[in-house]
Amino acid sequence: MDSAEEPTPQPPPWREGALEPSRAADVNEQSRAKAPSLQGGGWGVGLSTFGASDGYPLYLRHYPAVAPRARLVFVHGIRSHGGWYERSCRALAERGFDVHFLDRRGAGLNTAHRGDAPNFRRLLDDLAEYVQHLRREKAWLPVFVCGISWGGKLAVGLPYRKPNLIDGLVLLCPGIVPKVAPPLPQRARIAVARVFRPWKFFPIPLNEPDLFTASPAWREYINREPHGLRAATSRFLFSSFSLDLYLRRAAKRVAVPTLLLLAENDRIISNAQTEAFVRRFPGGAEVVTYSGAHHTLEFEPDGHPWLEDVVRWLERRIT
Repeated sequence: MDSAEEPTPQPPPWREGALEPSRAADVNEQSRAKAPSLQGGGWGVGLSTFGASDGYPLYLRHYPAVAPRARLVFVHGIRSHGGWYERSCRALAERGFDVHFLDRRGAGLNTAHRGDAPNFRRLLDDLAEYVQHLRREKAWLPVFVCGISWGGKLAVGLPYRKPNLIDGLVLLCPGIVPKVAPPLPQRARIAVARVFRPWKFFPIPLNEPDLFTASPAWREYINREPHGLRAATSRFLFSSFSLDLYLRRAAKRVAVPTLLLLAENDRIISNAQTEAFVRRFPGGAEVVTYSGAHHTLEFEPDGHPWLEDVVRWLERRIT
């Protein structure tokens, strides 16, 4: 069976039926599944919504720094959401970085039009509009966009879509050149459905937790947490293919410095091809590959160097 079971999907009217912002306080306490080492640090998370220009309210987590030195805006992968990354976000806030983590529309806490998006440009605009919103206050603070897995595609596309908006990119195992993709017959069905049934759901080919981590505890977390995306519409998946083509042009316009972190045992992306792609950025790139690591660096053991490497790279660009 090539499509996931979803209750009576309908073509989404994008200005209607979104979550009420008043639900934010309730969801704040209900959204977390207990995860290994998820707590820690004294920095609290604030949950709120941001209204995109088309009326869609995007849920976001904010980890405020006491004396912020820069702002970090995170974009998660196709399967994950901001709740996977609380551990690193708290640690970055403790180090003086004001951290903002948007759940992509249709993913995570955003239950309206679940698994769907009008097109990839709308997703880029969601990100751009939020960064522009941040820039209106404390405009002197540098802003870095941090793209995780599939979210790395949006991070790379942003400087092309909206030049001169950000000060740098941090790419954590970005899904620019994936190893995992739907089989060719299913891709053909997605293309056909995109024309005739754009709201038809197909499984995301990343539903095995061992693709993300070698940790049994974190695999169990991925299995049981309630907000991960397991299926997406043909419209969304076709937009992802279209975004790949867009990024071929975007690579020539990434004029900001970039940090690329890769995991040696990544089963989701091609490290060599991803590094070759990022090396083309005119803004320059620093690349680090972690021996023995797996795709989701967040789920590596406590004390893994990736987080300190991010902090050191950021500090060199704000001091």
